[in-house]
Amino acid sequence: MSQFSSAFTAASSVSLPPPSFYVSVSKRSFIYCCSSPQSTTTVVNGKFDGKIVERDEIRFGLPSKGRMAGDTLDLLKDCQLSVKQVNPRQYVAQIPQLSNVEVWFQRPRDIVRKLLSGDLDLGIVGLDTVSEYGRGDEDLIIVHDALKYGDCRLSLAIPKYGIFENINSLKELAQMPRWTIDRPLRVATGFTYLGPKFMQENGLKHVIFSTADGALEAAPAMGIADAILDLVSSGTTLRENILKEIEGGVVLESQAVLVASRKALIQRKGALDTTHEILERFEAHLRAADQFMITANMSGSSAEEVAERVLSQPSLSGLQGPTVSPVLCKRDGKVAADYYAIVICVPKKALYKSVQQLRAIGGSGVLISPLTYIFDEETPRWRELLSKLGL
Repeated sequence: MSQFSSAFTAASSVSLPPPSFYVSVSKRSFIYCCSSPQSTTTVVNGKFDGKIVERDEIRFGLPSKGRMAGDTLDLLKDCQLSVKQVNPRQYVAQIPQLSNVEVWFQRPRDIVRKLLSGDLDLGIVGLDTVSEYGRGDEDLIIVHDALKYGDCRLSLAIPKYGIFENINSLKELAQMPRWTIDRPLRVATGFTYLGPKFMQENGLKHVIFSTADGALEAAPAMGIADAILDLVSSGTTLRENILKEIEGGVVLESQAVLVASRKALIQRKGALDTTHEILERFEAHLRAADQFMITANMSGSSAEEVAERVLSQPSLSGLQGPTVSPVLCKRDGKVAADYYAIVICVPKKALYKSVQQLRAIGGSGVLISPLTYIFDEETPRWRELLSKLGL
């Protein structure tokens, strides 16, 4: 990063060209960047300076468009945190269950920028967006790193044909003798921070980056790039454009994350408590999403004897063990317990196997119910957050 930083320092002292962004990681490189004349945020050594702005409400940034936006609203609804928007064209909304929270719909990149500037306190975006636009800033804290949607990977892709036909790994790509200072590897990407950082860390010295928004897959065929660095989900678009990913070429695995401003969590009244509630709701729902509750009756001489049979099966241990309780019935005028009801939680992927094992030890009347929430005594992610904050 020292070479990258020195290049930035050198570039900042020259007259910068208009709205293009050109990055080279060769030894005689400069970094050109464009800045917005409307920006009023003070930046010192690449970091936003000053304390948080005083206000009563906690601002929560959500994606404004696309599949990420819809999936985010669905998650909040599933956690009983439905967003109420008076007008779909308005950028501000409310969550009735969180009276001190103000929802702001923004582009993902702007959510990260406004978390850093203090205009937002919490946000949901992809990890790729946090990594690209947050640039490792210590004020950004990942509160929940796996919201289980928006899955993709930032990956390097090259053509399947021509000089790349037999190139199948990042190491082989780096060892190609054709890449020189005068003829560097040309990479088209929208990730102008993560791209150069990744190449430097992996020893690719002669690389030049050009920016493009959308349709990156066409760049190699048009002859304007040798490779692309872009988000990949299924890989279908790459294959349809005769491109391939290579071993070692994945920059990061990404999905939706809950992110917060460190300063806001520490300084803004109510921010930490609100984050705790949101985190607990997310954790309880996401944990339950992969579990089913099984209830069944089993004959037995005692609860302990039934529990022994249940625990003898590998898929029937449940979260902490089975719950066993007597099924009381009247026989010969007396109340007796010939059967016991057992309740266990099993993973979705092991559901049928668990039912088979339960039947094998005498289970009958098997009932299966989906779970909505599983609340732990305390979520581990909350303890991790407090540790990050030094609390």
